[in-house]
Amino acid sequence: MRGHRPVMLFAALALATSVVPTAQGAVRGELTADGRHLFRGIPYAAPPVGPLRWTPPQPVRGWKSVRDATRSAPSCPQVDRGWNAAAARFASEDCLYLEVGTPGPKPAKPMPVMVWIHGGSNYAGGGAGTIQSGIVRKGVVLVSLQYRLGALGFLSHPALSREAGGASGNYGLMDQQAALRWVRANIAAFGGDPANVTLFGESAGGMDVGLHLLSPGSRGLFARAIEQSGTPGFGTPPRSLADNERLGVMIAAQAGSAQTATALRVLPVAGLIAATEAVDVPGLVDKSFIWLQAIVDGRVLPDTPAAILAKGGNPAPLIVGSNARELTLHGGVARAGTAIADAFGHNADAARHAYGLDRIPVADPRMGDLDLILSNDINFRCPTTVVATARTRTGQPVWHYQFDYSAPDGRPVTHGSDIRYVMAGTDELEPGAPPMQAYWLAFARTGNPNAAGLPAWPRYDLRTRSYLAFVNGGPQPGNDLRGPVCGLRAAP
Repeated sequence: MRGHRPVMLFAALALATSVVPTAQGAVRGELTADGRHLFRGIPYAAPPVGPLRWTPPQPVRGWKSVRDATRSAPSCPQVDRGWNAAAARFASEDCLYLEVGTPGPKPAKPMPVMVWIHGGSNYAGGGAGTIQSGIVRKGVVLVSLQYRLGALGFLSHPALSREAGGASGNYGLMDQQAALRWVRANIAAFGGDPANVTLFGESAGGMDVGLHLLSPGSRGLFARAIEQSGTPGFGTPPRSLADNERLGVMIAAQAGSAQTATALRVLPVAGLIAATEAVDVPGLVDKSFIWLQAIVDGRVLPDTPAAILAKGGNPAPLIVGSNARELTLHGGVARAGTAIADAFGHNADAARHAYGLDRIPVADPRMGDLDLILSNDINFRCPTTVVATARTRTGQPVWHYQFDYSAPDGRPVTHGSDIRYVMAGTDELEPGAPPMQAYWLAFARTGNPNAAGLPAWPRYDLRTRSYLAFVNGGPQPGNDLRGPVCGLRAAP
């Protein structure tokens, strides 16, 4: 890579550029032909390496000369799952960077800010490329951040807890909080309003948004929130600090490490990832959920999501929803009975009847077969209604949705189908595409997704439990999404 640096630098300097000051030093980004200003690879915290591995993010050192911000930074270390091959190849433990896209650093008045948290089960993915979204042309400043993934981001261990005064884990969430503090301190220089920040994300990113609504350390760092196909824990029981420490001990043993903080910090990243892949996680059928159980560490997350939701959490208007078809059930239909027992508790018999397990189940033309319906209810749909109901009970404004739009090419709705209709420029979408971006922009500007020219989106309430369905032919309001089933759902 070193041999290519001069050529890459020359190419970067040949671009039309834009310079913006930050608290750490000035950065030079790219000025695109259509007038967008794009800044990549901006550090928001010190590299979490060596003695800083498994510590809260530390302040980044400043710089005196103008820093090149025309190239994306490496992603955080992760296992290659195929879909994330590029991020897995271009990865480094030095990965706490963010990217900023703005229509211009000197607007007539400060613009709303939208901060995106990428998905990937909290063990994969990256923040590069998001700021190229067409949404930047719509009068908002878009920020995409990276955070420590997998064991580097969420491992707890008794040795780490002892040196930190009784808690460890959730470093990835602390990274996100540090990035939000960077936004509060610096985004005005990019034309953004630090008092009007919307935090949004999809899948694990949606889950993390939900956890920031519950974490005391996130209070005041954003004004609005959007959870797309992700809620705290995805409907699975949270993991206690003691449980996560036991998992950390298992991972350290698998890696052949002594059970000390010093020994853990010198483990090669590849060995740590391999050890995490090799361990069996107690209570989990699908290991992709290893870092999707909310970790109640007592500090970043002081109590269970259900307990904090009942008390209210951090105030902010919320959009929350999921897709009609997301992902299939862990373990398949053969495990349907067990999954129902785990998810519905004392209502399991009624749920079995509702799903047709006492007769021949019939597939739904929109929601799929039993495997898909059950998985989406347990991990996606019902958790969104749990969150919407709990936030509404404590007086917070909520708008609920389901995405069920079939693209012209015939591809079925699946996990992540909604992202395109939030991020793409209107000139990139087909006629009749769902106006999700317009609702998201209205919400970012005012805290309410309703705006002139858009079909009315009723606010969620405890009587009608209203939601908006993004379907072919235009958005359609509905009531009590999957109510007969979700009403049977046991609290996680």
